[in-house]
Amino acid sequence: MHRSHHCAQLTPADLGATVSLLGWVDSIRDHGGILFIDLRDRKGITQVMFDPNVHPALGAQAAQLKPESVVGVSGKVVTRPEGTVNASLPTGGIEVDATELTIHNLSDTPPFPLDDVGGDKVNEDLRLTYRYLDLRRPKMRKNLQVRHKAAKSIRDYFDSQEFIEVETPALFKSTPEGAREYLVPSRIHAGQFYALSQSPQQFKQILMVAGVEKYFQIARCFRDEDLRADRQMEFTQVDVEASFVTREDIYALFEGMLTKLWKDVLGTDIQTPFLRMPFHEAMNRFGVDKPDVRFGLELVDFTELFKTSGFKVFASTASGGGAIKAINAKGLADLTQGELKNLEEIAKSLGAKGLAFIKVEAGEWKSPIVKFFSEAEKAALTAQLGVADGDMIFFAAAPWEKACAILGRIRLEAAALLVKRGKMTIRHDDWKFLWVIDFPLMSHDEAENRYVATHHPFTAPVPEDAAYLDSDPKKVRGQHYDVVLNGMELGGGSIRIHQPALQKKVFEDVLKIPADVVESRFGYMLKAFTYGAPPHGGIAFGLDRMCALLCGTTSIRDVIAFPKTQKGQDLMAQSPTPVTAKQLKELHIAVVLPE
Repeated sequence: MHRSHHCAQLTPADLGATVSLLGWVDSIRDHGGILFIDLRDRKGITQVMFDPNVHPALGAQAAQLKPESVVGVSGKVVTRPEGTVNASLPTGGIEVDATELTIHNLSDTPPFPLDDVGGDKVNEDLRLTYRYLDLRRPKMRKNLQVRHKAAKSIRDYFDSQEFIEVETPALFKSTPEGAREYLVPSRIHAGQFYALSQSPQQFKQILMVAGVEKYFQIARCFRDEDLRADRQMEFTQVDVEASFVTREDIYALFEGMLTKLWKDVLGTDIQTPFLRMPFHEAMNRFGVDKPDVRFGLELVDFTELFKTSGFKVFASTASGGGAIKAINAKGLADLTQGELKNLEEIAKSLGAKGLAFIKVEAGEWKSPIVKFFSEAEKAALTAQLGVADGDMIFFAAAPWEKACAILGRIRLEAAALLVKRGKMTIRHDDWKFLWVIDFPLMSHDEAENRYVATHHPFTAPVPEDAAYLDSDPKKVRGQHYDVVLNGMELGGGSIRIHQPALQKKVFEDVLKIPADVVESRFGYMLKAFTYGAPPHGGIAFGLDRMCALLCGTTSIRDVIAFPKTQKGQDLMAQSPTPVTAKQLKELHIAVVLPE
């Protein structure tokens, strides 16, 4: 049997036609011996009627059916009886009076409901174990369609901008400067390993040397890192590189891509140009380099105010080079002891010794630390934070970056508590895009007493800061930029170093990577740069994260067909698994298990 129509196609215009449908039994209803099934395919649902009074053998055959069985049905399109029209379905005005039934497969009872209401309440591990059933749910089917539409929109956009898609290898060499890599043993070259590519970074720069000029790729990437809702060990990047571009060119190019993507997938116009926010401003105001600017609760700096305070904890931190930051979680004075304790534990997990606070109720400031504050300090807090009854003020006293990070996290947690109480509204579809720019090129690793690249070692310094590479690398800003949407980093990139001497200087003199290590890891790239490397730059966007936002979900696992759990397992295929001694011998490796 071949389908003549899909299950969302038939309308009263098809009355009297003989049709054939294929799909899954969505539900079965018995009305006085007459069976009605909702037949479902990937397009929608059509109601089919089996009348045993007219077709006894067909009725007996249909009585065997269970939900999720796969069938083919032929019959005549008829009008539904008066009072039974389903206005919520495109096919709700008709039904198919069955004359033929082919049962392709009878289904066992599914382990969980396959509708969105029941399925959403099911433990995720169970859904991932039966992922082939989970993907039948309307929401998951829609998510896959959104992902397809997004990928098509992106490809169409870059094609219109004269970019060409070039595939780069997944098997690369180990360059352990970034995230932990997945290593792949070589059978042919005993004792040697490939690494699965963390990104096409070096290949796309080589493509610029090769004269491609405009490259893009929807690339599979791999990182052996701890998983969470917005991170997977294998993920997909929209990877782009172009020659002879400035940062402004990149901003315009990708604002265009995102404008088209949101219009194609959601029919939504987004506002351009995006806000530009320097890294230090983002940290000072929001405590994070990927700020969610849909709501306030901004951080306020009180370092100067507390340098001579009677509260010694604040005074010693402020006078010792640290920072005193505060936020006013307006309306959160009804915080419970349990909620306050949880916030304190979060602050401690980020390096705080505790979480200083002031609760304002009935005109009274309630806190163990208030007795140490002068009237001038109270007046300054009131003026700059807009303190009123019902407010909850939180403080952080620590080195600048740590103080920002602590209160940045508390800000997000406080906002979630205010939303839960109905005191704040944060809309998912309030699209607040921005560029975070002017990141520091280097940060200092205290444990190893050396500088490390904050983005990656190929990022070019801002030209006017390059002189500080020798004297004070922390002062150097990188030509690095991130696109942020509603508190999530969508992508990041930079203008690259294209002069071999400068790249070698960054590797050896600033990052202190030994010359022989530089040669073994990056020698081919430095050599390529000696043959005329153009100025170039690019960016990589997380396709999974963009699709999650487009679908309105907080977990990228919902937009990946076959994701791993937070423990890095595929519960459906039951991997990873041990391998045989023969396989290990062929690869010239042995397994040493932890004690």
